[in-house]
Order: sequence, then C-alpha cells, then structure tokens
Amino acid sequence: MTAKPGSFTFSNGKPLSFEDQVAVALRRLSSGESLVTVGDSFGLHRSTVSQLTWRFVEAMEERALHHLQWPSTSAERMEIKSKFEKIQGLPNCCGVIDTTHVMMCLPSADPASKVWLDREKNHSMVLQAIVDPEMRFRDIITGWPGKIDDWLMFQSSNFYKLCDKGERLNGEMFELSNGSEIREYIIGDLGYPLLPYLVIPYQGKELPEISMEFNKRHSATRLVASRALARLKEMWKIIQGVMWRPDKHKLPRITLVCCLLHNIVIDLEDDDAQDEMPLSYDHDPGYRQRICGSLDVNGVHLRDKLSLYLSGKLPP
Repeated sequence: MTAKPGSFTFSNGKPLSFEDQVAVALRRLSSGESLVTVGDSFGLHRSTVSQLTWRFVEAMEERALHHLQWPSTSAERMEIKSKFEKIQGLPNCCGVIDTTHVMMCLPSADPASKVWLDREKNHSMVLQAIVDPEMRFRDIITGWPGKIDDWLMFQSSNFYKLCDKGERLNGEMFELSNGSEIREYIIGDLGYPLLPYLVIPYQGKELPEISMEFNKRHSATRLVASRALARLKEMWKIIQGVMWRPDKHKLPRITLVCCLLHNIVIDLEDDDAQDEMPLSYDHDPGYRQRICGSLDVNGVHLRDKLSLYLSGKLPP
C-alpha cells in the first residue's frame, strides 16, 4: 500500500497515515456499514473510503495469500488429524467442508440479476470452505451464484481435481487392528456425495445403532465449520448482511480477504481467546439442506470401517 502513489486527506486537510488507511479499510470490512457512514465517522468522503478499502484488498491479495493454504508438511497434517480426533474420535480426518451464502441486493428489473437468484428467492453468491479443527480456512472457493448445488461447486474446485488425481488427501494411512487401513479424508453434510475421500452421514430414519452413533460423532465434528463460517460473518460484517448492488467481480475478492483476515486473527490469538468467542453456528439462516444422494462404493467401505472403529467392535 505504501508503494502505491496517492495522497489521502481528512476533511480538515490532515493527511492520512498508513495506519489510518488500514484502519479505514478494516472498519469498512468489519462493520459492514455503508461508505457514507464509515466516511462520516472518519471525516472522509465516501469515494476515499472506497479507494482505501480496495487498495487494502489488493494489497492483501498480493501479500497475504500464504495465510490460507492446505497444510504442506506431514507434521502440520498430523497435528490437524490429532486435533480432529480429540473432538469426537474420528481418526485421520483432515478437514470439514461447508458452504454459506453472501447476500446481495440487486435490481430485479435487470435481467442479469436472475443469474444470482437462489432457491430461497434471494440474490446471493456462495462461499465454500474447508476448515481445520481450530476454525482456520484451509481451502475456499467463491464467486458462484447462490443457486448452485454444493456438490457441483465442490466438483468445480481445484481441491476436488487434486483429490481425484491422488495429489491431495494422500498422506499416511491410519492402521486398524484387523489389518485394514483408513486413508485421509474430509467430512461434509448430505449436500455432498459420499466419495473415497469425502465422508457424509448415513441417511435414513431407522438406522442401526452403530450408524446412529457414527452420525452423532460426525455431526459434532462438523460443527467446527459451522462455527468458523458464523464467526467469519460475525467479525467481517461486510459479508454478513445484504450487500447493496456489489460488483460481482469484486465480491469474491472481498470474501477471500475476509477469510484471510479471519485466519490471521486466529493465528494472533491464544486458545483462551478462541474459547471466549460466541458459540454461534447459524451462518445461513433460511437455507434448507439440499441432498446430493450420490454414493461411491469406496466411500461406502471407508464410512463402514470408520463406524465399526468408532463403535469399538473391531478386534483388539
């Protein structure tokens, strides 16, 4: 930001320092208030607030992307898997996948707005995230219209392509006492397909006890993603409310920067501060679960092995 030319002044003529410029951008992203409201609170014109926010977003894209990445070392992956196992016992789990909608207020008379109209009759854009046990975002994809199904969005992602080629979730196996192994995987809800590396709950009303127990543990572990997305929107309110006629090319970039800031805050705080965060899980009110229903036979085998292991019914 300091390398880019441009002088900004308050309404009293005093120049804004670099810290002032960052403060204005952070205020805009965290409060979700309008450009006019943020400008009035600092003594700035709305266009200055807009310019400063966008300069900050661009700087974050250039310099901060390393704050959101898939764990690159074996030690880092082991730590993540160990922390997931401590939640509800799921072994070798590497992440939880979930989606949330970023709402937009668009002119209904404009035919281009129809693309963004979702099944709940809101204009929205989707954010899909894979979260680690400390609520950090490890992989995200955004920019798709809100009506897209979770599984289609996942299949369009680079993460899916890497998994299919065997280049992701390909680390150490977890050995079971009967000699079989459990590979690395992520977990998600029924909006996703059951894949060899993506485990979803059992579906049905009268499930055997072993499957019900698995679903209970699976659901409790999945809450980390709901909590992360709720916290993201709570802390960076620009993507929490209904955004007034946003630029569809800029909104995914703003969402990415909010995710980067979310991770930076987690890296800066201690465990006690995380525990004090409000336990909100409702990041997508009014959106009903859509069911994918697709099952891969290797995914079925993995889920059955996991439920057997968690039930304690494997031979010692």
